Formats: sequence, structure tokens, C-alpha cells
Amino acid sequence: MNPEFWQEKWQKREIAFHQAAANPLLVRWFNQLALAPGARVFLPLCGKSLDIHWLLAQGYHVIGAELSEMAVQELFAELGLTPVVSSAGNLQLYQAEQLQVFVGDIFQLSKHTLGAVAAIYDRAALVALPDAMRQRYAQHLITISQSAPQLVICFEYDQTQLPGPPFSVDSAEMHKLYSKVYSLNCLEKLDVPGGLKRKCQANETGWLLRAVGSNTK
Repeated sequence: MNPEFWQEKWQKREIAFHQAAANPLLVRWFNQLALAPGARVFLPLCGKSLDIHWLLAQGYHVIGAELSEMAVQELFAELGLTPVVSSAGNLQLYQAEQLQVFVGDIFQLSKHTLGAVAAIYDRAALVALPDAMRQRYAQHLITISQSAPQLVICFEYDQTQLPGPPFSVDSAEMHKLYSKVYSLNCLEKLDVPGGLKRKCQANETGWLLRAVGSNTK
């Protein structure tokens, strides 16, 4: 998966992954992370998700990372925010009020540039990446977040029926990617109404990840 693939998706407005409301698994289960008011929450490959609107409305400080500058510009415009834009190493940083978004390759984002985060919310990031990149991505998140707890939302479906993205990430793969560092709890599994891309039956699954030995509250 190269950067041009996602840039072209945004240019052509092929953004069916952009939902029209906050994700129901986020709304139902985010409180399981037991975060303090105003905590910093990191959203990798965030696009212009309405999940960001929801998190901001709950009083959290949202830190995003997104490849498409167009998506980030639209996000701030839709929120009615005028960003201050600056350089952050090899990335650009858009920020206003309680929102910061790094624009560019997420693998160029270091833990020092990101800063301390209380949690990660991954809705459309892990499943957007092909198999060859997911191990690298998972390890990178662990490193830059210093093993912050995660709420991860995945799709599960018969990959032979649909090539992806989004890709199918099942329980076995979640444990393969994260169980050396985290305890994993499957919170809920929902049927995707009408099937994934109207082509095949699929489930959307919410996972709670906590670093092994951490306070689970």
C-alpha cells in the first residue's frame, strides 16, 4: 500500500470509509478506557472522522495522524476551526484548541513529537493496511505511545470475497499483533448492515487492549 493510493482516494472522493456519524462501538465502549477529563487521545490515520467531533465534545484532547492534507483541511473546516500550521520534523502539524493533527507518513512520527498520550483509538487504521504492513504498524504504535491502552475496531469477513481495504483482521491476528504487550478483551461484535461494501457478510468488532500488568480499573 503506497501513499499515492490514499491520496488518490481523497482526490477522487472515494471515501466510503468516512462514516456519517460517530461509530457506535466508540460511543458504547470508550468509557472502558477510564480516562481522566481532558486526556490526550491519539487517532492514527484519522481522516476527517466524525469520531473526532464526538471525542472533542466529550472534552478530550485529540491528537491525529493523517496522510491526506485535504482530509485534515476539511476536518478543521467542518469543525469551524482555523488551524495554525507548523513543521514537526518531516511532518506538518495542524492545531487549534483541543485538536492537533500531524500530516504525513505516520512512520515518521516519533514518541517525542507525539508526546504522552493516555490512549489510542484505532477505527479505520489497522484494517486499512495490508498484511505486510500491519506488524510494523502495530509495533510502531506501541513504541510511540509507550504502550498506551487502545480501543481498536476491526472488520472480520471472508477475505476471498473482497480484496480490501478494509482488510479482515480476526481474533487470531489481533493476538498475534498485540498479545506480547497487551491483554485483549473482545467487547462486542456487530453485523455490518447490508454487508461490507454491499458485497459480503462482515462483522465489526471492538477490542479493548491494556498493557499487561497495568491498572485495569
